[in-house]
Amino acid sequence: MTAYLGVDLAWGLGSARKPANETGLVAMADDGTITDAGWARGVDAVTDWIAEHLGQRTLVAVDASLVVTNPSGIREAERQVGQRYGRWKVAANPTNLASAASAGARLLDRLTQLGIGYVSDTAAMRERTGPAAFECYPYTTLVGVEELGYDDERPRYKRLDLKLPAVVARQRRAEAFDDLVHRLRTTPLDPPLLLDSHPLTAGLADPSVLHGPTHKHREDLLDGALCAWTAAFWERHGDERVQVLGGDPGLPSDPPDEAGRQPVVVAPARGSQRRPRG
Repeated sequence: MTAYLGVDLAWGLGSARKPANETGLVAMADDGTITDAGWARGVDAVTDWIAEHLGQRTLVAVDASLVVTNPSGIREAERQVGQRYGRWKVAANPTNLASAASAGARLLDRLTQLGIGYVSDTAAMRERTGPAAFECYPYTTLVGVEELGYDDERPRYKRLDLKLPAVVARQRRAEAFDDLVHRLRTTPLDPPLLLDSHPLTAGLADPSVLHGPTHKHREDLLDGALCAWTAAFWERHGDERVQVLGGDPGLPSDPPDEAGRQPVVVAPARGSQRRPRG
């Protein structure tokens, strides 16, 4: 039985002419062993993969906007990402009902049809009686877990730094990716994340190349692993080390959808990244 599934979902739905981008997928057992890993294209293929790995209490972490109810602008959860993690140069892309990036909502519909619930607070996550899904954001995990050592800034392992010459920017991005993988493989983590336990995730330790599509292919898989580990981290530590952005009582929030689901992002957090008390 797989305990945790990580889905780095390609936001666009794709079309007959242009298939969706790759989605990175990682299945992880509760001891940190990677039991499956790979890629899929399109919501239907991602749904099929998830269905193959479901257990009674599987927790599915998705890097994509699952519940969107704001007609325009930015979701409150995304606003709070910038407010609380901006010092680490972490911000979330804005999502609204007019956005073209709708794969997350489509995936949540598919998961609901599979009997997978949606959880937006720690109590509901821990009291679940069947599989459940939630939304996360790998950058908040990386800077919110102190053990990984990103005390000043997020790792630049994704987008190129446009202030640098292209060749230099690609080299810096590759170096940041390799350093991140090294930290994940060598830092004692609770719960563990055993990238070396599966051939595909073990291959992330190979030196990065500068070729953009190859880098993106590897990055999607790494983010899938980070999503799966975020699910394990939330279950292990709960509210002590995780906060639910967009779900704080007394703060602005977006309205729930027709099914009563609140738009939130589950994010590991240091004390300085939390809402001040009082």
